[in-house]
Amino acid sequence: MGNICRSPAGEAVMKRFAQEYGVDMEVDSAATQAFHVGELADPRMRSAAEARGYELTSRARVVTAADLDPKRFDLVLAMDSEIHAFLHGLRKGSKTHIRMFGDYLDDEWPNDVPDPYYGEEEGFGEVLDMLEEGCPLIMQTLAGEDIFEGEFDDI
Repeated sequence: MGNICRSPAGEAVMKRFAQEYGVDMEVDSAATQAFHVGELADPRMRSAAEARGYELTSRARVVTAADLDPKRFDLVLAMDSEIHAFLHGLRKGSKTHIRMFGDYLDDEWPNDVPDPYYGEEEGFGEVLDMLEEGCPLIMQTLAGEDIFEGEFDDI
């Protein structure tokens, strides 16, 4: 909601996958609430991400109606059902490109990516686990081709 935990981590994970696999894509994150506009990601999320080799450098901003135009972004992902409903309410017109991140995870994962902000340290790692699991499928879907060449078959 505040663009300081899940979304900036998702942005960093997706950017790294895109860079590593040579996929040209624009990745951005935004808040539904203006609690932390202009701030870096939560220090606990930055620390958890840095332990896995990610650098969270984006600053919190609020999503706009223009962000939800399918001509602006091919896909808009909500981390939980509350955010998904908010985005659907903000978007006038087609909403088929506004999806849940959990749609790209198998049934072993919850549909909502839990917000670690009020929880314990391990929650930040759990979010990163979910992002690392879902981002390759999202990128594969957007790229429309087999960019991984069986790299995840043994997982």
